[in-house]
Amino acid sequence: MEQEPIVFCKGGGCTAKLGPGALSSVLSKIPKTEDPNLLIGYDSSDDAAVYKLTDEIAIVQTLDFFPPMVEDPYIFGQIAAANALSDVYAMGGEVKTALNIVCFPERMDLNILGQILQGGSEKVKEAGGVLAGGHSIADDSVKYGLSVCGIIHPDQIYANNTCQEGDALLLTKPLGVGIVCTAQRVGAASLEAMDQAVKSMSTLNRYASEIIRKYRVHACTDVTGFGFLGHLCEMLEDDYTAVVDKGRIPYIPECPDYVEEFYLTAAAQRNRNHVQDKVEFIDCSFAVEEILYDAQTSGGLLVSMSQEDALKALEELKELGLPCDIVGRVEKRQEKTVIVC
Repeated sequence: MEQEPIVFCKGGGCTAKLGPGALSSVLSKIPKTEDPNLLIGYDSSDDAAVYKLTDEIAIVQTLDFFPPMVEDPYIFGQIAAANALSDVYAMGGEVKTALNIVCFPERMDLNILGQILQGGSEKVKEAGGVLAGGHSIADDSVKYGLSVCGIIHPDQIYANNTCQEGDALLLTKPLGVGIVCTAQRVGAASLEAMDQAVKSMSTLNRYASEIIRKYRVHACTDVTGFGFLGHLCEMLEDDYTAVVDKGRIPYIPECPDYVEEFYLTAAAQRNRNHVQDKVEFIDCSFAVEEILYDAQTSGGLLVSMSQEDALKALEELKELGLPCDIVGRVEKRQEKTVIVC
């Protein structure tokens, strides 16, 4: 009996993540690690672990991998690497080493794997890191990513849950890449929309991180699989409420049209189910809601910082060439965690 051909891209990126509800349920059952040198672990749903080595140096450790969300293996390698490296930048750290994580079908052309690894290697080099090895296993589908180690001063860590009342919320990349990639899989995405999505996903957050480090950052995360609203709720916890200006949300322009055609992802619906009780939409279209719930792959940094500094940082960020904006503000706690209006 003839085997079915292996499909390289059948839906991946951060849309392949377990839903936040399922994940939090599992993690809640794992005993907490007691070590005074573990400055940030998994208990705060932060982007990476931070472990203090000395009074001057802490290591930032993370890993991320997923199936392809684009057909080009080289571009997929770039995006997967950029996504994994992003967690170090979200903590305010500097990338040092990376290890490849590879799942690959034995009967698929090894040249495809070579292109994936080349794309990933070039992004590690661009990040100023060293690709030091990795691990591979035979699998029935392609998956790729990195384990990344970085460094940071223990007193300069950007946690994801240390917002302050009065902060501005700054988003450094456009939303909607999950929606665009979904439309692309059925041949409905325009070349322009896909080009914008690829540019966003393959751009390192290194450059945005270097800009915001010049200013007073109170909290930071990167927007990935749990969508803008999922990650924002993690930042605010039960301490504050964010008021989000729907008119200032940067997104790929064609996204509302694709939402109207119902090019939606299961990941966005999992995100909606997880946090919808915490969110109030005022005069918002269904398209805006879906864009804010959309799972992002290699998304931008979401930064909570003083209003004055956010305005200055925004002017520098605009020079990077990606849509970005101040999208809201942090206020004292109200009934809902997020109000979008």
